[in-house]
Amino acid sequence: MGKVVGGVVGAVGSYYGAKRAADAARDAAVRQQQAAEYAREAAKFRPVGMTTRFGTSTFTTDPSTGAVTAAGYQATPEMQAIQDQIAGLYGGSLGQAERAAALQPQYEQAAQGLFGLGQGYLAQTPEEARQQYMSEQMAALRPYDIEEEQRLASSVFGRGRGGLSVGAGGQPELQALSEARSRRNLQLAAQADQAAQQRASFGAGLLGTAAQTQGMGYGLQTAALAPFQQQMALQQGLESAAQQPLQLGLGIGETASAAGARAGGLYQQGMGAANQYYMTQGGLRGGALAGLGQGLGSAMGGMSNPFSGLFGSGSNPMNIGLAGGGTFTQGSTLGPMTGGYSFYKPR
Repeated sequence: MGKVVGGVVGAVGSYYGAKRAADAARDAAVRQQQAAEYAREAAKFRPVGMTTRFGTSTFTTDPSTGAVTAAGYQATPEMQAIQDQIAGLYGGSLGQAERAAALQPQYEQAAQGLFGLGQGYLAQTPEEARQQYMSEQMAALRPYDIEEEQRLASSVFGRGRGGLSVGAGGQPELQALSEARSRRNLQLAAQADQAAQQRASFGAGLLGTAAQTQGMGYGLQTAALAPFQQQMALQQGLESAAQQPLQLGLGIGETASAAGARAGGLYQQGMGAANQYYMTQGGLRGGALAGLGQGLGSAMGGMSNPFSGLFGSGSNPMNIGLAGGGTFTQGSTLGPMTGGYSFYKPR
């Protein structure tokens, strides 16, 4: 009989010890979940509506979740009037840009002509340019040379000096003419070198002028488009000023969200440490209760009938451990029990 009762007491003690530890773990889990919910709620993004001289920001949130579902801003009437006035200038400034773009083909045509002319000047080598210069100059001087030769011959023969020869030079007048033409040709040769250099420089200059001419067309378009670009930049600046309340509201919301996240994290940290403590204490108490039950069970197991002195011949005179109208019969073994029984549950 003692072994049976001791076993029951030990089992009940172990059960309530394990239950105590499980209850502590469950309570800790609930508190941890509550801490996580608090941290999540604290870290939610909550922008703030703002109003400045230039506009007002608005935010729409979901009433059930608190999440931002829409955001916007509204410029002040004065800002809207200025924006409308600037927008009215777009048509005229764009028309200027279109007319400037229509002139570009003419600039390109003129530039192509200059390009071709410059390439023609640069197509010859310096020697070819020198020879061309000499040929052109000699062709231009040839009529004057013939006229001079005829005039000299008429003068020499008219005076009877045609057969005159002086030393190795021969006839004096013809000798003088030959020397004069040699000096002239040497001078022309020097000028031919300069002319070849000038020709190359002139050709390069034509190419540069062609590039400038074509660039003038692009520059004209850029200058014509500048008013529109300035108007657009001014419009964007006004729009940014009207958006300032929206940006301020978003910034405040981000700051608050970051601060809430830090606070939630600290709360979770503290709750985690507290939960660990609660779980440890629950485990210790549960283990102590289980050990107590097992110890009592072992002690009672050494007794032949631990309740014999208490119950006597009655069914259960002290009503120990019974609940719900159960019955307990004295005997060498544990009798039938109906209705159930309960033991003290420690807190």
